[in-house]
Amino acid sequence: MSKRAVILAGGKGTRLKPYTISLPKPLVPVGDKPILELIVLQLKKYGFEHITITVNHFAEIIKAFFGDGSKWEIKIDYTSEEKPLSTMGPLTLIENLPDNFLVMNGDVLTNLDFAYFYNYHIKNKNNFTIASFRREEKINYGVLHGNNENELIKFEEKPNYDFLVSMGIYMINKKIVNHIPKNTFFGFDHLMNALIDRYEYPSLFKFDGYWLDIGRPDDYEKAIDEIDKIPGVK
Repeated sequence: MSKRAVILAGGKGTRLKPYTISLPKPLVPVGDKPILELIVLQLKKYGFEHITITVNHFAEIIKAFFGDGSKWEIKIDYTSEEKPLSTMGPLTLIENLPDNFLVMNGDVLTNLDFAYFYNYHIKNKNNFTIASFRREEKINYGVLHGNNENELIKFEEKPNYDFLVSMGIYMINKKIVNHIPKNTFFGFDHLMNALIDRYEYPSLFKFDGYWLDIGRPDDYEKAIDEIDKIPGVK
């Protein structure tokens, strides 16, 4: 079965300034390669044969770097947006999508087995599968809990909270694209709420390996320090 992937690479990278003032976020280097090149190499390793990159900001620079993908012996093409369409909107521009395909952000560093994730989605006959990760965040403030009378009833000094978060990696059945309006700014959050409202609940795939969102400055700096130690990434 031919595997197809869509990489979302149209963002402006505002969280990662000043690195992204003159360079698109997906081309920011991690080790000796841009993050997007690492993703392309991983997808090829796991049997993906065709990648579509959705571009907007700095589109020509990304196209010039990757071309048609022949350097990596994989087919690469692009969407062309007349206006920003957010994360899910560009899917309506892609022709000949297979019944099931992978979608991921272009700034994700992970050792997820993409082939296993792909097969998990198909085996379970899911419509939408979200790769998820449990992340701990430290709150650098004293957290106040009050009651309806504005009285303090609980205090936490700089607590740690953990959340199940989206890794920015999804498997999608093609029929879900019908829920995305064409030529409209439509993000992951819009699509999730639309599916929940229709009782078409997305499925969660819980991953406990390595994952960083390098669009966050702290994660980017961590990725640079750890890139040579992460099994399954290079």
